[in-house]
Amino acid sequence: QVQLVESGGGLVQPGGSLRLSCAASGIMFRIYTMGWYRQAPGKQRELVATITISGRTDYADSVRGRFTISRDNAKNTVSLQMNSLKPEDTAVYYCNTPVGGRATSPWGQGTQVTVSS
Repeated sequence: QVQLVESGGGLVQPGGSLRLSCAASGIMFRIYTMGWYRQAPGKQRELVATITISGRTDYADSVRGRFTISRDNAKNTVSLQMNSLKPEDTAVYYCNTPVGGRATSPWGQGTQVTVSS
């Protein structure tokens, strides 16, 4: 079955950087658009970055220019490089396989990102 395992979160000061990783199994990874979502306390989960099978990327306005999504089809992994982090980036981050923005795979446990001084 599909399994998505996120890692790399932590506590970072404003302006700092983190790199998140997601390992996927149970799917033909190379044929899926992959995406990173996040859910802040009291808010709905939102899609923040996507990367297609051809490597085309797209970002939410709130993270464009600061976050970079990438994928390694040989390792079945998708990563999210987050720079210039802000307190409002604090959330649990998840990867998934979006279709029309809607997640289509079971959610993993996510990885907590906390941006605070």
